[in-house]
Amino acid sequence: MKDTVFPRMHMSFYVSDLTATVNFYSTFFGVPASKVKSGYAKYELSEPGLIISFIENKERVQSNFGHVGIQVGSKEEMEQRLEVARSQGIVSKEEIGTSCCYAVQDKFWADDPDGIQWEVYYFHEDVEFNDPKYSEEDASACCMPLEREEKPKLQMMDLSKNEAESCEPGSGCC
Repeated sequence: MKDTVFPRMHMSFYVSDLTATVNFYSTFFGVPASKVKSGYAKYELSEPGLIISFIENKERVQSNFGHVGIQVGSKEEMEQRLEVARSQGIVSKEEIGTSCCYAVQDKFWADDPDGIQWEVYYFHEDVEFNDPKYSEEDASACCMPLEREEKPKLQMMDLSKNEAESCEPGSGCC
């Protein structure tokens, strides 16, 4: 089979407040949303090749999935992006020269309004160790989201049973 190159990646997140989300991502990405509709917004980025959409539905917002990262091509680019993010007040953490995820990296973090952590990093080189401050018992360590209140999971209906149950409008199940 011929090598397949995917031109862009698509992600979609449920969010609790679309206006706050659009304000954050317009600042974080440095471009306005390409589409904003009632309860929906989308950004189409050429670099990195990404289509990301947001659907306003508080009941479906999930936490603790990990984080999303963007690798930049140079230390200078990371520093420029960090300076812009600092000036916009969206940096939640800076790590310069850290040994995280078995790699030496310079990075910063920004958290969106629902706590999705974004890592912008420059990769220096692979290493055979992690910095000891990133021990498993430290939930705020590298590659780990901060603790957040866990929302109840949605109950999935068993369609094999002939039950007279239906979804309530706006319940998030449909």
